[in-house]
Amino acid sequence: MEPIVLRGHHLLCVHGFQGMGYSPAFVAKMGEIVERIRDPRQDFPIRVVRGFDDACQACPNKGAERCEASPDSEEHVQTLDRNVLAHLGLTAGEVYLKSELVERTRRLVEPDDLAFLCAGCSWYEYGVCREGIARLRQTQAASRQERKSAP
Repeated sequence: MEPIVLRGHHLLCVHGFQGMGYSPAFVAKMGEIVERIRDPRQDFPIRVVRGFDDACQACPNKGAERCEASPDSEEHVQTLDRNVLAHLGLTAGEVYLKSELVERTRRLVEPDDLAFLCAGCSWYEYGVCREGIARLRQTQAASRQERKSAP
């Protein structure tokens, strides 16, 4: 199975995505990716990158070699990617299972971490990513509780 390609900061975006985006094509593509990642019945490989990923391919700001949303947008998204990869202990270019990436995010990312990890992101102010990470962590806590109470 060919891995999904996902840039570092999109590893967090998928948990808070609420159908907002840069264009209808981007929203549709990100929605497809998010649906697969949020489906607990699916596990598949994801190649983690710093740079253009599968979602970026549908973004109207994608230039030939860099993000062209603004003059400093490429540097900004690269910083977001580096921050998230370092926080999760991931290596750009490596392939991981979706389940491992979701588990690392549950374990290592607190909603308050997004103030640093996502600093300057235009979507941060909506609060959906913080809510998504909080939901992910609640799911983890509920799973632990169920395992503890199982006979």
